[in-house]
Amino acid sequence: MTDRNNEHTDPRAIKDPDEWVTGDEPPTAAQESYLATLAREANADVPDDLTKAEASKRIDELQAETGRGQ
Repeated sequence: MTDRNNEHTDPRAIKDPDEWVTGDEPPTAAQESYLATLAREANADVPDDLTKAEASKRIDELQAETGRGQ
């Protein structure tokens, strides 16, 4: 999950989740919790076997769908 609209974030510091060294690890507890919240709001399902990188991408998708994170 990244905040691409944060004016205080150095654009060079934002890395594509596919390039994360830890991207293949399980999602963090924070990612899982936020995904559950977003999925409820979007009436969407979230697979149980997501990686950390996949969870980040799904969060971005659900934020766009729900209007959060804008």
